[in-house]
Amino acid sequence: MAQRTFWKGYLKLSLVTCPVAMMPARSESEKVRFHTLNRKTGNRIQSRYVDAVTGKPVADDDEVKGYPKGDDDYVVLEDDELDAVALESTRTIDIQTFAPRSSVGWIWYDAPHYLVPDSKVGEEAFSVIREAMKRTKTVGISRVVLYRRERAVLLDARDNGIVLWTLRYGDEVRPEKDYFAGIKDAEPDADLRPLMDKLITTRTKDWSPDLAKDPVQDELLAIIKAKQKGRKPTKAAKPQASEGNVVSIMDALKRSLEPRKQ
Repeated sequence: MAQRTFWKGYLKLSLVTCPVAMMPARSESEKVRFHTLNRKTGNRIQSRYVDAVTGKPVADDDEVKGYPKGDDDYVVLEDDELDAVALESTRTIDIQTFAPRSSVGWIWYDAPHYLVPDSKVGEEAFSVIREAMKRTKTVGISRVVLYRRERAVLLDARDNGIVLWTLRYGDEVRPEKDYFAGIKDAEPDADLRPLMDKLITTRTKDWSPDLAKDPVQDELLAIIKAKQKGRKPTKAAKPQASEGNVVSIMDALKRSLEPRKQ
Protein backbone atom coordinates (compact mmCIF):
# COMPACT_ATOMS: atom_id res chain seq x y z
CA MET A 1 0.00 0.00 0.00
CA ALA A 2 1.38 3.39 -1.02
CA GLN A 3 2.16 5.68 1.89
CA ARG A 4 0.36 8.97 2.29
CA THR A 5 2.06 12.20 1.26
CA PHE A 6 3.95 13.73 4.17
CA TRP A 7 5.46 16.75 2.34
CA LYS A 8 4.22 19.01 -0.47
CA GLY A 9 6.05 21.86 -2.13
CA TYR A 10 7.84 22.83 -5.33
CA LEU A 11 10.72 21.47 -7.36
CA LYS A 12 12.66 24.30 -8.98
CA LEU A 13 15.48 24.46 -11.51
CA SER A 14 16.25 28.05 -12.52
CA LEU A 15 12.93 29.33 -13.94
CA VAL A 16 11.39 25.84 -14.30
CA THR A 17 9.07 25.08 -11.37
CA CYS A 18 6.51 22.37 -10.66
CA PRO A 19 4.45 21.28 -7.64
CA VAL A 20 5.64 17.98 -6.12
CA ALA A 21 4.70 15.58 -3.36
CA MET A 22 7.05 13.43 -1.28
CA MET A 23 6.58 10.12 0.50
CA PRO A 24 9.13 8.07 2.52
CA ALA A 25 10.47 5.19 0.43
CA ARG A 26 11.04 3.09 3.55
CA SER A 27 8.37 1.36 5.61
CA GLU A 28 8.61 -0.40 8.95
CA SER A 29 4.91 -1.21 9.20
CA GLU A 30 5.59 -4.94 8.76
CA LYS A 31 8.16 -5.09 11.54
CA VAL A 32 7.31 -7.09 14.63
CA ARG A 33 6.72 -4.64 17.46
CA PHE A 34 6.13 -5.29 21.15
CA HIS A 35 4.41 -3.42 23.95
CA THR A 36 5.91 -3.47 27.44
CA LEU A 37 3.51 -5.04 29.92
CA ASN A 38 3.24 -5.40 33.65
CA ARG A 39 3.90 -9.13 34.15
CA LYS A 40 1.67 -9.23 37.27
CA THR A 41 -1.42 -7.53 35.79
CA GLY A 42 -0.93 -7.96 32.05
CA ASN A 43 -1.61 -4.25 31.58
CA ARG A 44 0.44 -2.03 29.27
CA ILE A 45 3.06 0.23 30.81
CA GLN A 46 2.94 3.91 29.84
CA SER A 47 5.99 6.11 29.27
CA ARG A 48 5.64 9.61 30.71
CA TYR A 49 7.92 12.61 31.02
CA VAL A 50 8.65 13.46 34.64
CA ASP A 51 10.48 16.34 36.23
CA ALA A 52 14.05 15.19 36.98
CA VAL A 53 14.02 16.98 40.35
CA THR A 54 10.46 16.73 41.67
CA GLY A 55 9.69 13.38 40.05
CA LYS A 56 6.21 14.62 39.11
CA PRO A 57 4.69 14.06 35.61
CA VAL A 58 4.90 17.04 33.22
CA ALA A 59 1.85 18.10 31.20
CA ASP A 60 2.24 18.32 27.41
CA ASP A 61 1.71 22.10 27.46
CA ASP A 62 4.58 22.51 29.92
CA GLU A 63 7.13 20.64 27.79
CA VAL A 64 9.55 23.01 26.04
CA LYS A 65 12.82 22.74 24.12
CA GLY A 66 16.00 23.79 25.94
CA TYR A 67 19.54 24.25 24.61
CA PRO A 68 22.15 23.45 27.29
CA LYS A 69 24.64 26.25 27.93
CA GLY A 70 25.96 24.94 31.24
CA ASP A 71 25.16 22.61 34.12
CA ASP A 72 21.40 22.86 34.74
CA ASP A 73 21.35 26.06 32.67
CA TYR A 74 19.38 26.22 29.42
CA VAL A 75 18.29 28.62 26.69
CA VAL A 76 14.55 27.96 26.31
CA LEU A 77 13.04 28.03 22.80
CA GLU A 78 9.29 28.13 22.22
CA ASP A 79 7.62 26.32 19.31
CA ASP A 80 6.77 29.58 17.55
CA GLU A 81 10.43 30.64 17.77
CA LEU A 82 11.52 27.37 16.16
CA ASP A 83 8.87 27.72 13.45
CA ALA A 84 10.01 31.29 12.79
CA VAL A 85 13.18 29.99 11.14
CA ALA A 86 11.35 30.29 7.84
CA LEU A 87 13.82 29.14 5.25
CA GLU A 88 12.87 29.14 1.59
CA SER A 89 13.76 25.45 1.55
CA THR A 90 10.77 24.78 3.82
CA ARG A 91 8.58 24.41 0.75
CA THR A 92 10.95 24.62 -2.23
CA ILE A 93 13.59 22.19 -3.48
CA ASP A 94 15.74 24.54 -5.54
CA ILE A 95 18.41 22.58 -7.46
CA GLN A 96 21.51 24.78 -7.55
CA THR A 97 24.16 22.17 -8.28
CA PHE A 98 24.56 18.91 -10.19
CA ALA A 99 27.17 16.21 -9.63
CA PRO A 100 28.17 13.09 -11.60
CA ARG A 101 25.98 10.27 -10.31
CA SER A 102 29.00 8.02 -9.73
CA SER A 103 30.88 10.65 -7.73
CA VAL A 104 28.67 10.53 -4.62
CA GLY A 105 29.80 7.72 -2.31
CA TRP A 106 27.08 5.53 -0.84
CA ILE A 107 28.24 6.39 2.67
CA TRP A 108 26.67 9.86 2.30
CA TYR A 109 23.20 8.49 1.51
CA ASP A 110 20.83 8.63 4.48
CA ALA A 111 17.08 8.11 3.98
CA PRO A 112 15.23 7.64 0.64
CA HIS A 113 11.99 9.37 -0.37
CA TYR A 114 9.87 9.21 -3.50
CA LEU A 115 9.27 12.53 -5.26
CA VAL A 116 6.37 12.74 -7.74
CA PRO A 117 4.55 15.54 -9.60
CA ASP A 118 1.59 16.84 -7.61
CA SER A 119 -0.57 17.98 -10.54
CA LYS A 120 -1.15 17.20 -14.19
CA VAL A 121 -0.05 20.73 -15.06
CA GLY A 122 3.37 20.17 -13.45
CA GLU A 123 4.11 16.78 -15.05
CA GLU A 124 5.84 18.27 -18.11
CA ALA A 125 8.21 20.44 -16.04
CA PHE A 126 8.87 17.48 -13.74
CA SER A 127 9.71 15.22 -16.70
CA VAL A 128 12.02 17.84 -18.25
CA ILE A 129 14.12 17.96 -15.06
CA ARG A 130 14.04 14.17 -14.61
CA GLU A 131 15.05 13.31 -18.17
CA ALA A 132 17.84 15.92 -18.18
CA MET A 133 19.44 14.19 -15.17
CA LYS A 134 19.11 10.82 -16.88
CA ARG A 135 20.75 12.01 -20.10
CA THR A 136 23.65 13.69 -18.32
CA LYS A 137 24.03 10.88 -15.72
CA THR A 138 23.96 13.45 -12.96
CA VAL A 139 22.16 13.91 -9.66
CA GLY A 140 20.79 17.17 -8.34
CA ILE A 141 22.03 18.59 -5.05
CA SER A 142 19.74 20.86 -3.07
CA ARG A 143 18.44 21.60 0.42
CA VAL A 144 15.02 21.20 2.02
CA VAL A 145 13.58 21.41 5.51
CA LEU A 146 12.52 17.94 6.68
CA TYR A 147 11.86 16.81 10.23
CA ARG A 148 12.38 20.41 11.42
CA ARG A 149 15.93 20.63 10.11
CA GLU A 150 17.32 21.85 6.83
CA ARG A 151 18.88 18.89 5.11
CA ALA A 152 21.16 18.57 2.12
CA VAL A 153 19.42 16.28 -0.36
CA LEU A 154 20.31 14.39 -3.52
CA LEU A 155 17.80 13.92 -6.34
CA ASP A 156 18.24 10.79 -8.46
CA ALA A 157 16.03 10.22 -11.53
CA ARG A 158 14.54 6.72 -11.34
CA ASP A 159 12.01 5.34 -13.85
CA ASN A 160 9.23 7.94 -14.16
CA GLY A 161 9.94 9.53 -10.78
CA ILE A 162 12.76 10.92 -8.68
CA VAL A 163 14.26 9.38 -5.56
CA LEU A 164 15.21 12.08 -3.08
CA TRP A 165 17.87 11.02 -0.61
CA THR A 166 18.60 13.02 2.50
CA LEU A 167 22.37 13.23 2.85
CA ARG A 168 24.34 12.78 6.03
CA TYR A 169 25.80 15.96 7.50
CA GLY A 170 29.48 16.57 6.83
CA ASP A 171 30.43 16.03 10.47
CA GLU A 172 28.56 12.70 10.65
CA VAL A 173 30.86 10.79 8.30
CA ARG A 174 34.28 9.98 9.69
CA PRO A 175 37.23 10.13 7.25
CA GLU A 176 37.98 6.63 5.96
CA LYS A 177 41.72 7.32 5.97
CA ASP A 178 41.58 7.35 9.78
CA TYR A 179 40.71 3.65 9.61
CA PHE A 180 42.19 2.34 6.35
CA ALA A 181 45.58 4.05 6.42
CA GLY A 182 47.19 1.28 8.48
CA ILE A 183 46.13 -1.56 6.16
CA LYS A 184 49.07 -2.92 4.20
CA ASP A 185 48.96 -2.55 0.42
CA ALA A 186 49.70 -6.23 -0.23
CA GLU A 187 49.28 -7.86 -3.66
CA PRO A 188 47.38 -11.18 -3.36
CA ASP A 189 48.99 -14.32 -4.80
CA ALA A 190 48.18 -14.58 -8.52
CA ASP A 191 47.23 -18.26 -8.10
CA LEU A 192 44.41 -17.25 -5.76
CA ARG A 193 42.70 -14.93 -8.26
CA PRO A 194 41.01 -17.52 -10.52
CA LEU A 195 39.71 -19.44 -7.51
CA MET A 196 38.32 -16.31 -5.90
CA ASP A 197 36.79 -15.15 -9.20
CA LYS A 198 35.13 -18.56 -9.62
CA LEU A 199 33.79 -18.47 -6.07
CA ILE A 200 32.26 -15.03 -6.64
CA THR A 201 30.78 -16.11 -9.99
CA THR A 202 29.08 -19.16 -8.47
CA ARG A 203 27.48 -16.98 -5.80
CA THR A 204 26.42 -14.07 -8.02
CA LYS A 205 22.71 -13.57 -8.70
CA ASP A 206 20.46 -10.69 -9.69
CA TRP A 207 19.41 -8.38 -6.89
CA SER A 208 16.10 -9.17 -5.22
CA PRO A 209 14.53 -7.82 -2.02
CA ASP A 210 14.61 -11.44 -0.80
CA LEU A 211 18.38 -11.08 -0.44
CA ALA A 212 17.76 -8.59 2.37
CA LYS A 213 15.20 -10.60 4.34
CA ASP A 214 15.23 -10.49 8.12
CA PRO A 215 15.56 -14.08 9.46
CA VAL A 216 15.08 -12.88 13.05
CA GLN A 217 11.71 -11.41 12.08
CA ASP A 218 10.65 -14.74 10.58
CA GLU A 219 11.68 -16.60 13.75
CA LEU A 220 9.76 -14.13 15.93
CA LEU A 221 6.61 -14.54 13.82
CA ALA A 222 6.93 -18.33 14.09
CA ILE A 223 7.21 -18.09 17.89
CA ILE A 224 4.20 -15.76 18.10
CA LYS A 225 2.11 -18.03 15.85
CA ALA A 226 2.98 -21.11 17.92
CA LYS A 227 2.09 -19.39 21.22
CA GLN A 228 -1.20 -18.13 19.77
CA LYS A 229 -2.11 -21.78 19.07
CA GLY A 230 -1.02 -22.86 22.53
CA ARG A 231 2.00 -24.77 21.28
CA LYS A 232 5.50 -24.61 22.64
CA PRO A 233 7.75 -22.73 20.20
CA THR A 234 10.42 -24.78 18.46
CA LYS A 235 13.90 -23.64 19.36
CA ALA A 236 15.88 -22.37 16.41
CA ALA A 237 18.97 -24.36 15.52
CA LYS A 238 22.16 -22.80 16.74
CA PRO A 239 24.74 -21.80 14.13
CA GLN A 240 27.27 -24.56 13.51
CA ALA A 241 30.73 -23.97 14.89
CA SER A 242 33.68 -23.64 12.57
CA GLU A 243 35.14 -26.91 11.31
CA GLY A 244 38.54 -25.93 12.59
CA ASN A 245 41.52 -23.89 11.54
CA VAL A 246 42.13 -23.61 7.80
CA VAL A 247 45.69 -24.40 6.79
CA SER A 248 45.87 -21.78 4.02
CA ILE A 249 43.79 -19.41 1.92
CA MET A 250 44.29 -21.73 -1.08
CA ASP A 251 42.84 -24.67 0.88
CA ALA A 252 39.97 -22.50 2.09
CA LEU A 253 39.06 -21.44 -1.45
CA LYS A 254 39.25 -25.00 -2.78
CA ARG A 255 37.00 -26.25 0.01
CA SER A 256 34.60 -23.34 -0.59
CA LEU A 257 34.19 -24.44 -4.21
CA GLU A 258 33.28 -28.00 -3.26
CA PRO A 259 29.60 -28.95 -3.77
CA ARG A 260 27.58 -28.06 -0.70
CA LYS A 261 26.08 -30.89 1.32
CA GLN A 262 22.28 -30.94 1.23
